Amino acid sequence: MNLKENSTSHPPSRFIHCLIVSSFIISGIYFLLSLGLIPDAVHHCHYRYSANSVQNLASPTSLEHIVFGIAGSGKTWSRRKEYVSLWWRPGIMKGCVFLEQMPPKNATSPSENEDHVSDLPPICISADTSGIPYDKKRVSSSTVRVVRVVSETVALNYDNNVRWFVFGDDDTFFFPDNLVKTLQKYDHGLWYYIGASSEFFQANKGNSFEMAFGGGGFALSYPLAKVLAKVLDSCQKRFHWFPTSDKRLYACLTELGISLTHEPGFHQVDVKGDIFGLLSAHAIRPLVTLHHMDAVDPIFPNMTTLEAVQHLMSAAKVDSERILQQTVCYDKSFSSTISVSWGYAIQWVGSNVFLSDIVRAPATWDQRRTVNFDVQQFYHPDPCSRPTVFFFDSVSSNGDKTTSIYKIMYRNCTRLNKIDEIRVFSKKLDLSFKQAPRRQCCDVFRSSADATVIDVGLKECGAEETIQMQPVRF
Repeated sequence: MNLKENSTSHPPSRFIHCLIVSSFIISGIYFLLSLGLIPDAVHHCHYRYSANSVQNLASPTSLEHIVFGIAGSGKTWSRRKEYVSLWWRPGIMKGCVFLEQMPPKNATSPSENEDHVSDLPPICISADTSGIPYDKKRVSSSTVRVVRVVSETVALNYDNNVRWFVFGDDDTFFFPDNLVKTLQKYDHGLWYYIGASSEFFQANKGNSFEMAFGGGGFALSYPLAKVLAKVLDSCQKRFHWFPTSDKRLYACLTELGISLTHEPGFHQVDVKGDIFGLLSAHAIRPLVTLHHMDAVDPIFPNMTTLEAVQHLMSAAKVDSERILQQTVCYDKSFSSTISVSWGYAIQWVGSNVFLSDIVRAPATWDQRRTVNFDVQQFYHPDPCSRPTVFFFDSVSSNGDKTTSIYKIMYRNCTRLNKIDEIRVFSKKLDLSFKQAPRRQCCDVFRSSADATVIDVGLKECGAEETIQMQPVRF
């Protein structure tokens, strides 16, 4: 339509009339909004946090956008602070460890607390909860206090740069870079409750399969945390007989209409004994947390719990996203299957095993506990019929290329008598969440310089490449 046609169709008088009517309509809408008769459509429908929204959405989430609320106890802090110091990054991370009282000073080394203070988050003393009733026959007073860690963390009033509040216990081991990578998937301006259920079937059945377990850690987006903090005390009164803090928080979030967004990288670790099977067949997702490490066997042989987790984290510092990621190779010369759980262990099986079987976790833990994930229930009682295991020893990097070394800890009968070490070559992993996660491929090579060493190269699979064992001849 040209200018002449436009002026003919819309004379100035009609244009002015429309402008006046539009002004009256807009004024009327603002008047109704001021009276609260029309809800804020953006907030009501999308729950968006609007402060600095353009800037917030433009830059990726980093550690500076996260506030941590850690539930602890003054009675156990002297030991648990060693755990927190493994993952806390002073000067970068924000948050607080909430204790019911200040921990006692170390009588044998008065300066010990001061030496560690720079490596640890600040201590906050939890507020008085005596005004919140609870069923004293079934509920501990600490349950009420731990629930309020959420509202008290929000009340720390950090700047508008906050996007997420993350909660855990003082024996929760976080992998910070993987936490960031996981949260980057989500719009922090919307309401999100992110975490994972328990590995123990009965724990989920008794609570809910849609409840995050706090020891495994969970995340709340900023706008959801702000709303939850306002209703938390009144909600606790309604659920005064609920025995655990996790169940209370889940009930309060459910009343707000929010359900759990499942992320399998959060681990409550509600199993007992040897968790080799759980770690060696990790989901193709970043490892975010490990909990209850005191309640299971050390994850590396000949180490304490603290030393073992520290050893795993040394690999994560080099290639955080690849830690525990499982890659499977089929070796033609030995007709064997090699399963690499990067940064942790390699399993060598002296036969061809279907990929769909070997990616299932071998049931190595206390068999009295029924788990809530895919496992191979059969764990052979004869050690000679089990895979030979090489445990992570060390890792080095050159730019984006890494070399990790795995050494045999004991001889599994007479198999692989000459192999002492497996070297794994890879590039630093950068998982993309814009597409479904895909397991990587690998090749096996013989070392020309040392007959006791086998080399494994990890790589991205080709577009139509498959991970399959050698075909069976009929």
